[in-house]
Amino acid sequence: MNTNTGKVTLLSAGPGELDLLTLKAAKALAAADVVLLDDLANPDIVTLAPQARVIRVGKRGGCRSTPQAFIERMMRRYALKGLHVVRVKGGEALLFGRAGEELAALREAGVAVEIVNGISSGFAAAAGLGISLTHRRHCHGVSFVTAHTEDHGEPDWAALAATRTTLAIYMGMRRIGKIADALLASLPADTPAAVVQWAGGADERRLLTRLDRLADDAMKAGFESPAVILVGSAIGESVERVWGDGDANRDASPATHAGELLTDAAIAHAA
Repeated sequence: MNTNTGKVTLLSAGPGELDLLTLKAAKALAAADVVLLDDLANPDIVTLAPQARVIRVGKRGGCRSTPQAFIERMMRRYALKGLHVVRVKGGEALLFGRAGEELAALREAGVAVEIVNGISSGFAAAAGLGISLTHRRHCHGVSFVTAHTEDHGEPDWAALAATRTTLAIYMGMRRIGKIADALLASLPADTPAAVVQWAGGADERRLLTRLDRLADDAMKAGFESPAVILVGSAIGESVERVWGDGDANRDASPATHAGELLTDAAIAHAA
């Protein structure tokens, strides 16, 4: 290792709100010379790095994005100049954030790397719904999965359904219909499902429904990326929380009650 080089911190910015950052993340930002800012991170995060040069390196599905190879070259170049580079990633850096490629490129160049963990949007979505992703009454685990593979193919939805785990599906809104149809081949139509947009942020929106109505309900309600899709019987606990027995507001408008948007199907599930 070249001890005269700087270093790169792969920093997890969490789902949006700055108060969800770890103290370790705040310290890394305060010490940064260069910040490479992901498009999904809260842009106000740069206020925690007052001395740093900020370079925006947005990567969004379906949008013009900064090439990954270019990002890796910038990290190497600045670190080899002796600077502390903080690569800010939305959510958890090690989950669907291409951290593996960046780690390999930096290690090959002899650059020291530090990883700062954070809250993934899947966990933030579960918190917003008030559920456990691994409620032992319903499942024995959770599967985090991206909706498309590196070659733009589809995951093995039948195999994922067979795990009987809660499915937390990332980057799936553009193909939510195909996902629902594929899962319906293996799961019951009334399997609880949810979509949480901007999970953990001030603009968070939540949709509770069932698998056979997932795509239609999400489309009608105007849900779009960035959002997490959750599927599994554990999701039904959120319906019970909002419309549980003895709820005096059970006849209130679903669109406004407790900040949730429940469909007729979800209400029927809890009845």
